[in-house]
Amino acid sequence: MADVQQPRVQPTEPEGTNWLAEMRGLLLMLLAVIGFHSFVAKPFYIPSISMMPNLLVGDQLVVSKYPYGWSWVSASLHFLPRSKTRILPATPAYGDIVIVVPPDRDEDYIKRVVGLPGDRIAVVNGQIILNGKPVPQVAEPPLELPVDPNQPCDPDDFPGLRYRAADGKQVCELPIFRETLPNGATYRIIDHRQQPLDNYPETKIPKGYAFLMGDNRDHSADSRAPVIEKGLGGPVPLADIGGRAEFITYSLSGTETWNPLTWYGALRGYRASLKLRPMIVQPKAATRP
Repeated sequence: MADVQQPRVQPTEPEGTNWLAEMRGLLLMLLAVIGFHSFVAKPFYIPSISMMPNLLVGDQLVVSKYPYGWSWVSASLHFLPRSKTRILPATPAYGDIVIVVPPDRDEDYIKRVVGLPGDRIAVVNGQIILNGKPVPQVAEPPLELPVDPNQPCDPDDFPGLRYRAADGKQVCELPIFRETLPNGATYRIIDHRQQPLDNYPETKIPKGYAFLMGDNRDHSADSRAPVIEKGLGGPVPLADIGGRAEFITYSLSGTETWNPLTWYGALRGYRASLKLRPMIVQPKAATRP
């Protein structure tokens, strides 16, 4: 019997890269990231000293985007036109740390909610007067913060507060007060000198607005400061608040370089996983002397 020859199979050329499919996949991934950052949560880096001692330059946070509903500011890249419209709106609580966009610039500030819609608020000699009553401030022992490139304890900002500790390390000795709002939200603030923002005339917060202040009261452009001085210019619309700070993921001292081998040594390990929601206690009547 003659051998039956099998048909010769011609080798197939490998298919080229489908660049259209690749670009589609990348676009979908980008949209998913933007959507998550806009509707669920996003990272936030602390660039300034305005929220010391609770937030330090170099802290990396997670900010949840949904607690107060969604508005134009929720979009991760702020590409939507400004509007007071909110979807599923909710009002922040006293003491919440929030992200807010100032009225004249497209950038994120981070501040604390100290006044709510309908409140009457003033500041007298550095103390908040809320609805005619002083918000309690109790002195606590000074806080000794290690000096590092992200917290150099600049003499212009903290005159006379930098010194060398017994172990030879430079520290910044910060005067601390504990402030407690009407709902029992309590947190630490810094108030170490007299300056113009220590006094603010009584203002009634309109419906749909909140009054925000930084915890580092002498170094914060917040609701007390006019817009021309990079402040918030008074109460801010709730639609301009884009989320609530939840916890710190990690913190860097500023000693890191491009070299990955330096990153571990720059970590402030004691700050990782710190929760940023204020502790709630029963308010006390004591006030700062």
